[in-house]
Amino acid sequence: MKRYDLRNYGENFIPRLVELMSNEISEDENGIFLFEIGDFSPIQVVADTIKENSWTLMNSIKFNEVDWTVVIKKTKDNSIALDQNEAE
Repeated sequence: MKRYDLRNYGENFIPRLVELMSNEISEDENGIFLFEIGDFSPIQVVADTIKENSWTLMNSIKFNEVDWTVVIKKTKDNSIALDQNEAE
């Protein structure tokens, strides 16, 4: 498990998050990312990015008044496959 502070990137932290997850986090390892929430729109962007990359969102927590923390596991989210199988 590795922790990264992305607050110094402001609203432009997503490319760095993807870079770290792709290059620094091993398969089945968790990454903890701290970022500024501003108007809360970055939270949805993070969720969309996680889904697009087939990672698993383990936890999402408001850290304080301006910061948010997410825990992302670099592993395929099996709940998506389960949902698709149930629909068939």
